[in-house]
Amino acid sequence: MNKPLLLSSFLVFILSILLLPHLSKWSKLKVAEVADLLVTNAFIYTSDPSFPFANSMAIKNGRILGVGNYSVLQELEGSTTHKLNLEGKIVVPGFIDSHLHLLYGGLQQMMQVELHGVRTKQEFVMKIEAAVKSKREGIWVVGGGWNNDLWGGELPMANWIDDISPQNPVWLSRMDGHMGLANSLAIKMAGITKETKDPLGGTIVRWADGEPTGLLIDAAKKFILPSVPEPTIDERREALLRASNYALTKGVTTVVDMGRYVPGSSAELPWEDFTDVYKWANTSGNMIIRVCLFFPLETWSRLYDLVQKTGHVVSQWLYLGGVKAFLDGSLGSNSALFYEPYADDPDSYGLQVVDLDDLINMTALSDKSGLQVAIHAIGDMANDLILDVYDSVASENGERDRRLRIEHAQHLAPGSATRFGKQGVVASVQPVHLLDDAISAEKKLGKERAEHGSYLFHSLLASHSLLAFGSDWPVADIDPLNNIRAAVTRIPPAWETPWIPSECLTLNNALDAHTILAARACFLDKEIGSLSPGKLADFVVLSTNSWEKFIAEAFASIEATYIGGVKAYPAKTAV
Repeated sequence: MNKPLLLSSFLVFILSILLLPHLSKWSKLKVAEVADLLVTNAFIYTSDPSFPFANSMAIKNGRILGVGNYSVLQELEGSTTHKLNLEGKIVVPGFIDSHLHLLYGGLQQMMQVELHGVRTKQEFVMKIEAAVKSKREGIWVVGGGWNNDLWGGELPMANWIDDISPQNPVWLSRMDGHMGLANSLAIKMAGITKETKDPLGGTIVRWADGEPTGLLIDAAKKFILPSVPEPTIDERREALLRASNYALTKGVTTVVDMGRYVPGSSAELPWEDFTDVYKWANTSGNMIIRVCLFFPLETWSRLYDLVQKTGHVVSQWLYLGGVKAFLDGSLGSNSALFYEPYADDPDSYGLQVVDLDDLINMTALSDKSGLQVAIHAIGDMANDLILDVYDSVASENGERDRRLRIEHAQHLAPGSATRFGKQGVVASVQPVHLLDDAISAEKKLGKERAEHGSYLFHSLLASHSLLAFGSDWPVADIDPLNNIRAAVTRIPPAWETPWIPSECLTLNNALDAHTILAARACFLDKEIGSLSPGKLADFVVLSTNSWEKFIAEAFASIEATYIGGVKAYPAKTAV
């Protein structure tokens, strides 16, 4: 980070402090009110561009009364006010994860075979063997998180694990969720043979003689997923609690949950989770983070009917967001849709996992009904197709604040980043993914394609697009600070220099993408996303007290997480 930028940040802070006594109108102080909590002696980054820095904050009934200089805010201090002296520590708004799968993450933590980080075939097989030994005959072994790039790229096959699992069906999802491995017993139970045809938007990977290898890509998973046992209601409720508590340890106070719906799975799963898990948690007092839910696009009319009855706001904890669909798969599974073929598979351009006419029609109907639409697109062709769909829908349905979203937007053709800004499309991205993809993208796309179109965060911001950060957990860990660091430095493990340095973001840009921009991307910016008067008092205390060091290194850890002015991590205590 250069010295002028450090100096300018320091000057902004000094000016903020000098001007604060004169900004009682901005801080909206009401002398008659007494704060429940008064945060003092802090370095507060508000994510509010009208006044980015402060040193104190007053909170009452879970909302922010004022942000500014302590000399002004002390007027709100009373005998019942709790004072929190942070001794110069940095405070930022509660992080918002714009794209994850909350119950999947919790379930994977609880009961499934964890294959994240496995780096050899031997370790992969040993983990499955240990899981099989812990099960009775006939019981499914389910797991996920494997990444074949970590052991050189060879894809696992059923014959890797058939000998150790002759009596137990096995299903193991790849880290991106777009490919899975079944053992031969599971393949047989699902009725998949050499005669089984590939479905639209899916591939049964086969040997030269046509027999299935055990690998199923995207929509082909529909042959086996109905046979895999669903977790019980109690298991899913426990998964929500585990996942929510884990999010708090990372400073995440709000998530956008894209649900348990992936190509090949049932569109009913998110609705069952809404009824069995989220409504239960909301009415029983078990919601501890704020959740914005998205549902499968094909069920748009069902969501529309529900919103007509209840509105989008179920409670301060639960929001009905919009609808989500898929256009392509993933880079790691060679199913992301590109204009040019894969360098490591010249016969493949990826997969279009949905009929385009159906997608256009459902998007237009959802948008006309006032619902926000989010569509998954990884490859450059997939992103352009969705931009075309959104342009057509906006022209057909007329102007309004729609905030249509593209989830991931990882690889873009020349000029596509500009289209995001011109069309007002939200780029919902996951910077942490580039730490893995920097290693594999050149192999799959070729050096020139990989370096000119991958993870174009700076280009998207320069085009005035709305950039929102998420993790895609459990594909990657839910860790906003690591996500922010990835966007700022773009240095993968074992690398010394950034990958595509021209696309690095400033720390302020990255913080905003995980706070106020993430809130705006799901229509929650009037309630959360910045530490502004009137908003819910969700904030995070970081471990560092040096803003300059934070800018230079983009490194810190979570010291405490507050939701509605109440400490939720490390221990929930009443104010």
